[in-house]
Amino acid sequence: MRRQGLEEVSIIIAAHNAAQTIARTLASLVSEKEVIGEVLVVDDCSSDATAAVATETALRFALPMRVIKSSCRDAGGSRNSALEQARCPWVYMIDADDRHLEGGLRTLLATATKAQPTADMAVGAFRRRADGEERSTKMPGVYTASGLANACAYLDGRIRSIAVGSALVSRRVIGETRFPVGLAYDEDTLFWARVIAKASVAVVRQPIFIYFVSAERSDDRFTVRSAGRFLEWRLALRRLRSCGIAERSLKVREGLVALKIARVHNARGDFAKAARFLNVAEAAPPAGANVWRCMRYRLKVTLRRRFSAPAAQPQRA
Repeated sequence: MRRQGLEEVSIIIAAHNAAQTIARTLASLVSEKEVIGEVLVVDDCSSDATAAVATETALRFALPMRVIKSSCRDAGGSRNSALEQARCPWVYMIDADDRHLEGGLRTLLATATKAQPTADMAVGAFRRRADGEERSTKMPGVYTASGLANACAYLDGRIRSIAVGSALVSRRVIGETRFPVGLAYDEDTLFWARVIAKASVAVVRQPIFIYFVSAERSDDRFTVRSAGRFLEWRLALRRLRSCGIAERSLKVREGLVALKIARVHNARGDFAKAARFLNVAEAAPPAGANVWRCMRYRLKVTLRRRFSAPAAQPQRA
């Protein structure tokens, strides 16, 4: 029986064809049962047994889970569906292929309710496992008392990115904020920026979960219809002006994302597109080491274009 008066958390898991991984994700949350009020699994157009596996696992571990059917075909939209139905005072989101680390959720909750009881959210570190290799992330940078300053620093890259699975957020401060939908990438960043702009943030030093990443699949997002997707994302980014976020920070973020896209195109040999996205990155306000990164990639693109160009055919006499 759950202890009376204990703060409770709504767990949100967006899932699409996750039958192979969702049991592991749910099992990793079992140690946190005493603070979990509900687990909302959003089954988004799965063609496999995602819902059945999730239901069987929840029954086996006595997790208070329910499945929400969705046809969003979009992780952000799926999370939005669950946010509409979440009932507990705190919200914790994790993806259906990641693994929570024991004690992480209780540490986030204790930090936000006891150590820093004025906090609207608690952000922890995480371990990143990409293609079988694992490394820990550095801790988030220093958060100030001003939510708006934090949001600007977050977009500038001066504060470590929040991964879905590393943060606990008050449902009150989320309010009507929702994930943008229809974007190929970075929708999480836009959501967190809006939340951080109005939140008091506490930082937890320990890793909260393991973030499983396929580098190839992650990079693929940047190569399909890259110009059109970038313009769609940039339009969503500029809507953050309504939060009062500084124009400079929006332009810095634009440059950071353009530089990522340039890096992928360069690695895959599309030097013309790499050069075009480098132009966008170089036009952004200078931020940290990005000036040197731009210079380095510009040199790489120039050299690779030169040495990969086909040799001139000898002219006939």
